[in-house]
Amino acid sequence: MAGVSGCLKYSMFIFNFLFWLCGIVILAIAIWVRVSKDGQEILSPGDSSTNPYVSVNILIAVGSVIMILGFLGCCGAVKESRCMLLLFFIGLLLILLLQVAAGILGATFKSESERILNETLYENVKLLEAADNDAKAFQKALAEFQEEFKCCGLVNGPADWGNNFQQNSKSCACPGPSDSSCTLYDGKHVYKQPCISLIKDVVAKHILIVIGIAFGLAVIEILGLVFSMVLYCQIGNK
Repeated sequence: MAGVSGCLKYSMFIFNFLFWLCGIVILAIAIWVRVSKDGQEILSPGDSSTNPYVSVNILIAVGSVIMILGFLGCCGAVKESRCMLLLFFIGLLLILLLQVAAGILGATFKSESERILNETLYENVKLLEAADNDAKAFQKALAEFQEEFKCCGLVNGPADWGNNFQQNSKSCACPGPSDSSCTLYDGKHVYKQPCISLIKDVVAKHILIVIGIAFGLAVIEILGLVFSMVLYCQIGNK
C-alpha cells in the first residue's frame, strides 16, 4: 500500500498554519473595528434601530471559523487524522459555497445596496443641522472627511450645515476665489462639491478590495480542498 507523501503532508500543514494566521488577523481587525468609533458615524444610518456593526460581526464570525478550520487542518495533517481532515474539507467547502452565494446575491442586489446608501446619506443630512450629541459626533466625522477629501456638505453642499456652518466652515475652506472648485457661501470661500459622490467612491473602492480578497481566498480554499482530499485518500490507502 502507498504511504503518505511527506511533501504533501507538510505542505498541508504550512498551508493551514497560514490559514490559521489569516483567521487571527481577520478576527483581530474585526474586533478592533468593533470597539473603535472612528469612521462609524459617516455611514451609520440615523435610524437607531439599524445596527451599523452587522458586517463587522460577520467578520468576527468568519475569522473565528477560519481559525478553527486552520487548527483542524494542521492537526489533521500532522497526526494523519482522517476525521479532522474530513471535518476540515466539509467546513472549507461550506465556506466556499457561502462565498459563491454571497457573491451572487451581492451582484443581484447591487442596485438595492446603492439605493440604501443614497437613502442613508440623504437621511444623515438632518444631523448636520442638529445640536444633540449624536449629531455632533457625525458632524465631527464629516468635518474630518471634508478636510481630507476637499468637499463641503453631504448632499447639497455647504447649505447642508444650516446654522452650524460657521463653526464647521474651517474644514470646508478652500484656497480662494481663483480656484474653480471654490464658491462663496455665507462670507466664506469653501469647496462647492458636496461629499456624497466622494463617499460613494470610497465605498466603491472598498467593495473592490473586498471582492479581490474574496477571489484570492476562493483560490486558496480550492487548493485547501484538493490538498486535504488527496491527503485523506493517501492516509486511507496506507
